[in-house]
Amino acid sequence: MPEISIIIPAYNAEETILKTIKSVLEQTFQDFEIIVINDGSKDKTVEITESIQDKRINIFSYENRGVSTARNRGIARSTGEFIAFLDADDLWTKDKLEMQLNALKKSPEAGLAYSWTCFMDVDEGGEAVSFLPSPEYAFTGDVYQQLLIGDFIHSASNTLIRSQAIQAVGEFEPILKSCEDWEYWLRIAARFDFVVVPNYQILYRRTPGGLSSNVEVMKEASLISIERAYNVAPKELQYLKKYTLTNFHRYCASLYLQHRNDNLGIAEARQHLLSAISLHPKTLLDSLTQKLLIKLLFKQLFPQKLSSSLIELMRKKIITINDPRLQA
Repeated sequence: MPEISIIIPAYNAEETILKTIKSVLEQTFQDFEIIVINDGSKDKTVEITESIQDKRINIFSYENRGVSTARNRGIARSTGEFIAFLDADDLWTKDKLEMQLNALKKSPEAGLAYSWTCFMDVDEGGEAVSFLPSPEYAFTGDVYQQLLIGDFIHSASNTLIRSQAIQAVGEFEPILKSCEDWEYWLRIAARFDFVVVPNYQILYRRTPGGLSSNVEVMKEASLISIERAYNVAPKELQYLKKYTLTNFHRYCASLYLQHRNDNLGIAEARQHLLSAISLHPKTLLDSLTQKLLIKLLFKQLFPQKLSSSLIELMRKKIITINDPRLQA
């Protein structure tokens, strides 16, 4: 039995699946199995995966049922003591599994290990055009309260989880079309400690047509997840809901500003920012809110091409990544 089972749900992933699996095969820790769940792909995902000569790779094909069901199908076929999920378009740095596994073994009370995520924006040809590091959160132990306020895990490709923790909380929620990972991490956090590896080890691909850019789907799923979370949260934590909703509105604003240039999209971003400020006025003091307001101002005042250039210039001034470990 392998020590780690890696579950890769894949739907029409022919352009990225090879690099994703390669980032697993190049791990410094090698005692694993790879379970690829082909979720009804219509392209060459299966053929490309089958062309990789490694006995640790197993591919199973099903009719399309969505990413949550695909992960659940992978869990049912896993044999490892630890389980990791990896979306078919994301990448890991070479030391990801080794460092997270060591962290869990040093903290036997912890059920989940996570690292930091670097968001990788790609162009239409699939080439990386920019990297944006996530905030360097380092919550450990009982993280339920912090996770309830906002998803600091950032990516379904991030975690390494003890199989006993997965057995305890059950499956991913199939009805959720987005934010299903945050809802799942919350259920684990309610019962198990978390441990952090303070390194950027996940490269999360963001494409113009990706699910993260489908704001309406994300909004609906987020609100369902928030309601579910607070329905089971302890009474003494209900006051945190306004902070959770503040983060929700800011995230929605950021997606509209990133993916929409039309007047309706800009209006939606403005409304979400106003809602965030109304819920929690002190958010105006937060640098993220201030950056979003500047982006909104650029888009309202200047033509699309000029505003995009100004926003990109601002990004380059803010973001500098020289860490060689990000070269996955």
